[in-house]
Order: sequence, then C-alpha cells, then structure tokens
Amino acid sequence: MEAHQLLPAVRSRRVTPRVEILRSLVAMVAVACVAAASAQSPSSTQKDATPPIVPEYEAPPIVELTARTVRVYQAAEASQGVAVDTRHFYAVDNSVLAKYTIASGKLIDRWIGPRNGLIRHMNSCLADAGRLWCANSNYPETPMGSSIEVFDAATMKHAVSRSLGMRDEGSLTWFDRYGTGWIAGFSHYDANGGVPFKNHTFSSVVTFDSEWRRTGGWLLPASTLERMAPYASSGGAIGPDGWLYLLGHDRPEMYVVGRPPMGPALSHVATIALEAEGQAFSWAKTGRTIFAIDRRQRLVRSIEIPAVTPKPGSAKRFR
Repeated sequence: MEAHQLLPAVRSRRVTPRVEILRSLVAMVAVACVAAASAQSPSSTQKDATPPIVPEYEAPPIVELTARTVRVYQAAEASQGVAVDTRHFYAVDNSVLAKYTIASGKLIDRWIGPRNGLIRHMNSCLADAGRLWCANSNYPETPMGSSIEVFDAATMKHAVSRSLGMRDEGSLTWFDRYGTGWIAGFSHYDANGGVPFKNHTFSSVVTFDSEWRRTGGWLLPASTLERMAPYASSGGAIGPDGWLYLLGHDRPEMYVVGRPPMGPALSHVATIALEAEGQAFSWAKTGRTIFAIDRRQRLVRSIEIPAVTPKPGSAKRFR
C-alpha cells in the first residue's frame, strides 16, 4: 500500500480543538460533582465542631467511720506522739523519749536531751528493725530545718543523725517506709513557726529513695487541709490495708487518703472519729490497732481502726 493511502487514517486519530474543549468541560463537571458531594457529606471533624458539654468534677464520697478505744495508758511524755513495736510503746515529747511495756504500762527507760538543744522538736518516731527513727525539726524557728534522728530501741541511746537541712517542702513531721525508700509529711503553718509567703495549704506528702532523694509527691486534699488549719498533718503512716492514714494537730479525727487516679493531689476517701487529739501515731505490728495520744491529759490510747472501703476507682493504695 502506498504511503498516501495511510493519510486519511492518521488524520482520523487527531484530536480537534473542539474535542479538547469538550474533555475540559467534562473534567470540570466531575470536579464540581465531587466538591458538591463533599459539602453534602461533611467529615467527622466537621460533625464534631460544636463545643462539647464538659461536666463539673464531683469528688468521690467520703466515708464516715468511728474507731473504738481498747486501752488507755498514763505517759507523762505523751506530748508529740507515740511509736510502738511488738512489746513496747515509746512516748515522744520534743527532746524526750520514754519506753513503756505494752502489757503492763510500766516505764522502762528514757532518753532525755537538753531543752532547745541540738534535738529541738521531735515530731514523731517510727519503731523499726530494733531502732527508733524520729522526725526532728527546728520548730518554731525559721527558716525551717529538719533531720532524722535514730535511737537504739534496746538501750535508748542516740545512734545516727541524718540532716535534711532546709527544705522548700517545710518542716518534717512524720515518715514511714515506702517501697525501698520513704514517704514523709512536711508542714507549713499559718502563724507561729510559719513563713509569711507560705501558709498551711503548702503542706504536702513527699516520697524519697533510700538516700532521701526526692522521687515524687502530692498535695494534701483541700477537704483535709480545711480541717487541719492553721496547721497540717502531724502524724501519718501507711496502714495494713495499704491506705495512708493521717492525723492533724488537735482534732479527734483521722483522715484516710489514697493515690489519685490522676493529678497531683491525694484523694480523701474516709474520715474516722477517734479518741486522739491529733499528733503522731503508730500502727501496732499486727491487726488494725494504732497507738495515739491525748496530749492535754498525757495519755496513750490503743485504738481499733475500722475497715475502710472507698468507692471503687476513687483512689489507689500505697501498698
């Protein structure tokens, strides 16, 4: 076939300007249809453009309970708190520690330091592993300084001193074992012993490792701070059920708190009425019994603490 015979076929495949315009119009219509479909069917983001209704937070209910006094002891040194081991309790009074037998209430021995001396204001003690671990501060002096003073429980002789120096957290009032380290309460005060730029609401609970290096902490619940004012927690310890139990400065009630599900403040789960006017206390080595004091009458009381059952999910235990 001659080449000139192929020309009509080649010409038939060429795209005319009219066809090109038609194709462009079809494409524009398709784009418009897609845009219209998108406008009629908004995305999920567009559907949720209306601001959500945010409910107001409601604190979990606080359980109200009452403790029962089991036994009462006379102890002239029962001014700041009391510690207890398997056979003895130890009354604490600033610069004096007194050892009594639980069975008879008989005074066994004392350690006495000079008034306003190097150990000025022992707030509390923890009986553990044959020793008394005591929280000491320079209250009511400022700036606030604190130390841990350790005594041999058998001989009642001073053994070790560990200074925490001046801490922004405030004055050390109590501490307890927590994992391989410590959990401790620090207090600020509205008046005597306080500083003008931090009132009692700056008090807190702090965790440390075994070398007293800070690892975390929490604010105290507002519902407990308002009951402790113008002071803060003078006693604290983790109970056999894993909750943290706190006593204020003078009210005859105990506050049970737990770790919050989220946020920086402890959760207040229960309040327990009891015959103890605040200050430091100690859990007995077995059961649900604490030893606490009545500082005005210089008494030590053994008190049975009722079981605590918070609302599920309201707080987490410490152990």
